[in-house]
Amino acid sequence: FSLSSLSLSLSLSLNSFSNPFSSKSGMDLVKDGWFHERGELWKGQAMSLEVKNILAHYRSDYQDILVFESTNHGNVLVLDGVIQVTERDEFSYQEMIAHIPLYAHPNPKKVLVIGGGDGGVLREIAKHESVEEIVICEIDKGVIDVSKKYLPTLAKGYDDPRVTVHVMDGAKFMEENQDSFDVIITDSSDPIGPASVLFETPFYNAMHASLREGGIVCTQGECLWLHVDIIRPLVNSISTKYTQVEYAYTTIPTYPSGQIGFIVASKGEREEGCKVPVRKPSKELQKTMKYYSTELHAAAFVLPAFAKRAIFGDDE
Repeated sequence: FSLSSLSLSLSLSLNSFSNPFSSKSGMDLVKDGWFHERGELWKGQAMSLEVKNILAHYRSDYQDILVFESTNHGNVLVLDGVIQVTERDEFSYQEMIAHIPLYAHPNPKKVLVIGGGDGGVLREIAKHESVEEIVICEIDKGVIDVSKKYLPTLAKGYDDPRVTVHVMDGAKFMEENQDSFDVIITDSSDPIGPASVLFETPFYNAMHASLREGGIVCTQGECLWLHVDIIRPLVNSISTKYTQVEYAYTTIPTYPSGQIGFIVASKGEREEGCKVPVRKPSKELQKTMKYYSTELHAAAFVLPAFAKRAIFGDDE
């Protein structure tokens, strides 16, 4: 499985949390003034938000895009019928997926974001003064455009002069940029349909090749309440390539089961892995954060007993 073939496989799949039924219209899920999210990966349950106003709805080259103003969660971005962002709780995901790998690295200078077109991860990376270059590869320009218009508190991440935007396949970019990045953050789609490649070993091998020695990857890692059958095989398979593979999580009310995890993997030895931050935010910077803290960084890796056994085995 070459990087070139991986690039082709990823050509439709590097947006945040998209639904495998790409023809689904988000408007079909709006009934009686409520948006009802239902997904193949969380069968038997649904998330509903009351709709105040439809702000935008159209189909990009890749997916159905819906933005609505909700009654209690601010503006909401929906891709192919699946909630990506609400203004009320987005910070818990954006802060943790960015700051866990960045504060686990002693001196991150060059960071790559794959997906993450809403700009929230960029906003958080920009808080790190040591970072000299931030590169984002988002395949769907429609996500970038709609976020800049309707999610300005996230999309302000694009305003930082260190940010370079590539509207392209992230796998192709990594193929062209080996041994280049200190941290790679992948805000990826769910592992069904063409997006399943993002949860397979070749994609992690591609990230490994694009990392510098001592680098860290942090990827969207699904839900420990719903997806340990997906998480464990992936953790096992990439453990042969990465020096250490760990799992952390955050709470976020509008994601399935109110929780989402992160696979955190490092290239090169680390005494404490990524569980213990090697840097911490200043007092002034910490005041700007709504979720992340040094204490929570370490706590995020403490898994419930059932999840620890299911992901890492009975010996853990």
